[in-house]
Amino acid sequence: MSQTNAKAERFIKTLLAEWAYVIDYQTSEECNRWLTRYLGIYNGHKRHMALDGLSPQKCLQHLLIAE
Repeated sequence: MSQTNAKAERFIKTLLAEWAYVIDYQTSEECNRWLTRYLGIYNGHKRHMALDGLSPQKCLQHLLIAE
């Protein structure tokens, strides 16, 4: 398995554990609303070991500043 596939599979596993199976959604619209909220948390606040403990947004900010 390539590293890219492993990262994608890990992301899917995280989505299932932290978003998809956490709430019993009544409609697909409700599910989509919660996905948007969750992705905001995942990208903006959740620290990632692969990014040296930074959130994806913080990592991107550091990369843009370094240019």
